[in-house]
Amino acid sequence: MSRIKRAAGRARKAWKALRENPYLEQIERARRRNEESELTLAIEAASEEDDPPAPDKPSAELDLVPYGMRVAGAWAWRIIAVSVVVLAFLYLADLLALVVIPILISLLLAAILQPFSALLVRWRVPRSLAAGLVLVAGLAAVAGILTGVITEFVDGVPELVENVQTGVGQIQVWAEKGPLHLTNAQIADFFAEIDTMVGNWFAENKENAAGTAVETAGAGVGVVFDILTGLFLVLFTTFFFIRDGHRIWRFVTAPLSGDARETFRAAGHASWRTLVSYTRATILVAFIDAVGIGLGLVILKIPLAIPLAALVFLTAFIPIIGATFSGIVAVLVALVADGWVTALIVLGIVIVVQQVESHLLQPLLLGRAVSVHPLAVILAIGAGLILAGIIGALIAVPLVAMANTAVRHLIRARPSARRGEPVEEDPDDPGGLLDPGPEPGAARA
Repeated sequence: MSRIKRAAGRARKAWKALRENPYLEQIERARRRNEESELTLAIEAASEEDDPPAPDKPSAELDLVPYGMRVAGAWAWRIIAVSVVVLAFLYLADLLALVVIPILISLLLAAILQPFSALLVRWRVPRSLAAGLVLVAGLAAVAGILTGVITEFVDGVPELVENVQTGVGQIQVWAEKGPLHLTNAQIADFFAEIDTMVGNWFAENKENAAGTAVETAGAGVGVVFDILTGLFLVLFTTFFFIRDGHRIWRFVTAPLSGDARETFRAAGHASWRTLVSYTRATILVAFIDAVGIGLGLVILKIPLAIPLAALVFLTAFIPIIGATFSGIVAVLVALVADGWVTALIVLGIVIVVQQVESHLLQPLLLGRAVSVHPLAVILAIGAGLILAGIIGALIAVPLVAMANTAVRHLIRARPSARRGEPVEEDPDDPGGLLDPGPEPGAARA
């Protein structure tokens, strides 16, 4: 019995030692790890079946092109595509210039006159009548101003011609007694040579004079017809822009989808506000420039002072270049009329007025809402002159200001649209077309 017990005890000890064998524990842990890894692989395989296939690796030929070159190529063909679209748009606008230019001029006139129409509508005047009254009043004001300017110009021309003759005589005296020491015979020979050159030119072109006269007459008739057509389009387009500008813009943006439609409508409203601010500020600045320079010319008793002030007012609508041109003309008239001293005084007046305009009036009246970099202004005016002459230079800067506001509004609206939030208006760039509201009768109905 004791032997059996001893044998059983030894067997239990052997079994216990066998169970506590570290090698067996390592084998068990390895088996569990293998089971876990097989389960992980099965899960990953199942997830990979649901995922889309991985993209193919780029070809060997594409790998030979540097990454920077690929990026430059991608930008290049996109720039080419955009340039082609822009050139096609400009070509189409050039073909339809007789329609496009009056529409752009009507936008400027509507921006000036529409606030007055909105004021009349708020006073319970029907919208169509308000637009007609404002348009007729604006035309009457322009006609009265032009009549006064032309009358003053006609009255001042004889005095200016007399001053020019006096100036030419002074130049002849200076050429004779000054450092050139020219004789009367040499001066007479100089003018005789100029007269001979002009006579020879007319003699050489005498054969084509008849045909040229007929062509010129035909071209003149065409120009007159184009001008009358343009004026007709400007009047009617301005009337409808004043009366139905808000409805026209809603119709233009109607084909867009919901979010894009509201975003573009808000951008158009902000651009319209910018155009209104630009026209108001430009008119006020032009008026102040014309009054300041005109008073100086009147005090100095310069001939054609009123027409020169009107020229300053009109050219002020073309930034930088217009003020420079009108200042040069005023200085030249003063030089011919009264000599160098008066011309220098007029130059000082022009510089002072322009400095006040640039550093005080423009920042105060326009502010950030219509701020455009001077380089952009110069490039816009140059492009406008090339594409459409004086009219292009006149409308180039307002169009750039509107485009600048629209782009800023669209960029600001992009993050809000992604988050599904309403687009907030910039306090420096307010939105909302100046809509005078419904007709008085429609409001009661």
